[in-house]
Amino acid sequence: MTTKTKTKAASKLPLNQIIDGDCIEVMNSLPAGSVDLIFADPPYNLQLRGDLHRPDNSKVDAVDDAWDQFSSFAAYDKFTQDWLKAARRLLKPNGAIWVIGSYHNIFRVGAALQNQGFWVLNDVVWRKTNPMPNFRGKRLTNAHETLIWASKEEASKYTFNYDALKALNEGIQMRSDWVLPICTGHERLKNEDGDKAHPTQKPESLLHRILVATTNPGDVVLDPFFGTGTTGAVAKKLGREYIGIEREEAYRKVAAKRLSKIRKFDKESLQVTPAKRSEPRVPFGQLVERGMLNPGDELYSMNNRHKVRVRADGSLIGDDVKGSIHQVGAHLEGAPSCNGWTYWCFKRDGKKVPIDLLRQQIRAEMAERPN
Repeated sequence: MTTKTKTKAASKLPLNQIIDGDCIEVMNSLPAGSVDLIFADPPYNLQLRGDLHRPDNSKVDAVDDAWDQFSSFAAYDKFTQDWLKAARRLLKPNGAIWVIGSYHNIFRVGAALQNQGFWVLNDVVWRKTNPMPNFRGKRLTNAHETLIWASKEEASKYTFNYDALKALNEGIQMRSDWVLPICTGHERLKNEDGDKAHPTQKPESLLHRILVATTNPGDVVLDPFFGTGTTGAVAKKLGREYIGIEREEAYRKVAAKRLSKIRKFDKESLQVTPAKRSEPRVPFGQLVERGMLNPGDELYSMNNRHKVRVRADGSLIGDDVKGSIHQVGAHLEGAPSCNGWTYWCFKRDGKKVPIDLLRQQIRAEMAERPN
């Protein structure tokens, strides 16, 4: 899709609005292939039987609203199939969806996702640091919810900002179990009576992680079960466009008030750590051409077990091996492959320095050049 076509498609979308209506009908009225990401927090179909009370006999504010009640599993499955079909139609070819649920519904939703043609990428366990206790003492405390992340097609080139997530996690690869608190305190929105505005309000930390991981600034994010607008609030802060669909007037009012107070982060702050594979390629030989390393210089493996010399053409030579920085490293370690940039070091003032530092220096210079 060309930039001109993208702009034209986006102009037909009700961007940064909350739409009143049935989610299926509204989604079917929007242009096909116009949304980058969908975050869906559908009814859980909790099947509650009677009121739930704490040990002190106070009533628990549970999910007992009409929107969470279905006559049967078959009715819930039909609803799930219909909204997923509408959602898939809206996604761009490389679009993706996140769906969150509890044990009451997530397995049924997962099966429906696959039946619709979505390709499951991960399931994520959101482990709550402060879950609601199990007051009756008849089951385990339900301390987590499950999210399913799926692309529109198996071949979709979905967005995944791997290195940005790694940066969020202090340099460690992000796992599929996320430990985050539920909404409490100032984040928990209240209605005019001082009660919870929505029983299943999601924390902004959860949506922040999802949007940083799987969208880019300017992407269109749709939430068909908008509730009090957590998806919109985080999308607005992060410079994403949002579309919210919500049929309950009370929730729309709370969400609109919330969104009116949100300010987008500045352009520089919206940037995230780029994926290494998206950075410009720098051949090792360029370091030699530019005199950053010279023919005859010695390189040392990170584990101090091997030493080689640099040749004029950017290849390396050791006692019984010669080749690229990657080939030589793999041979010496007896491994099928090796990232030579992180394997080899040179010495400066008696200290070992990774050759990748020189590559990053060249990349920084390239970024500073005017277009």
